[in-house]
Amino acid sequence: MKFFIQVLFLLIVHISFAQRKQVINNEVTAFKIENKQDTIDFIVIDQDLTKKKPIFLWCQGSQPVPLYFNFKKNGLWMDAGGITNFDYQEIREYYHIVVISMPKTPLIVEESELDNQYSYIGASSDHKTPSIAFQKADYLENYVSRALAVLKFLRKQKWADNSKLIVAGHSQGSKVASYIANKDKHVSKLGLFSANPYGRVDELVRNYRKQAERKEISWEEANKQIEKQYQFYRDANDPKKISKYPFLLAWKSFSEPLIDDWLSFNKPIYMAYGTNDLSSDLCDLVPLLFIGNKKQNLTYKRYLNLEHNFFEVDSAGTVNHSKPHWKEVMSSFVKWTIE
Repeated sequence: MKFFIQVLFLLIVHISFAQRKQVINNEVTAFKIENKQDTIDFIVIDQDLTKKKPIFLWCQGSQPVPLYFNFKKNGLWMDAGGITNFDYQEIREYYHIVVISMPKTPLIVEESELDNQYSYIGASSDHKTPSIAFQKADYLENYVSRALAVLKFLRKQKWADNSKLIVAGHSQGSKVASYIANKDKHVSKLGLFSANPYGRVDELVRNYRKQAERKEISWEEANKQIEKQYQFYRDANDPKKISKYPFLLAWKSFSEPLIDDWLSFNKPIYMAYGTNDLSSDLCDLVPLLFIGNKKQNLTYKRYLNLEHNFFEVDSAGTVNHSKPHWKEVMSSFVKWTIE
């Protein structure tokens, strides 16, 4: 029996090692880092890792969206944190693009395990909301520690040019990228897309104020709803509440202001946002803070009449999903990184 257990253990170790690297759909190379606490899946968007290039780490936004969807009719389809919205072939000319899976989220997810927003709900108790495992892992410090582990692994690879490291993120991913940049001295340049300098809950407060200003709701109603957000944030900072409602953990960690982190980063920062994006309204104030602190390492690009995901918005405030601009937004950033 003891011999059988030893053989089984060796077999498990062998299988684990064998799965550490694999090519998926003839377009990416997937890696797996395993430890006692976590399994970290990530991809390099290339199947041939013989050419030495710097790393471009892309930090995706919120929700447990997998890197790959497996659709019944069309088979595997890569999302990779929204990277398919860009001309990622252009990025590949200069960099190895790396995207890390969301915590407690399989790298490849079957269509039946997705909700209508393409989030993973396969392990959810009600098949509607993210699993408890994801909720407990969905906090800023965890995303950062996972990314630091991946970057440490990548620095040891022969195909990684360690003379340069680009870290960028969209929305929630911009918060993750910001923390990585301040914790990893190897980061050369930081990219922030549709970022909120002051956290997450503040957006809800500002939204009720804007609705009152547009006369969509009364100021009495706005006042009532704003006070509710204050209480919500109190709950998100109460350990007992978090223990009972683990989804609050993300609201606590991702509502921390980022401006001090940006000001303390002394290497080049690139910030891009749309003028019709509520999340990024306060980005207009960031240049003032850099000027006041005599910092000259900020480059910013304000995209007129574009929303959070860089789609056009008409005069009535309607988003036109047939007019995307992610490719030009990212192309401008890539050109900036190689200057």
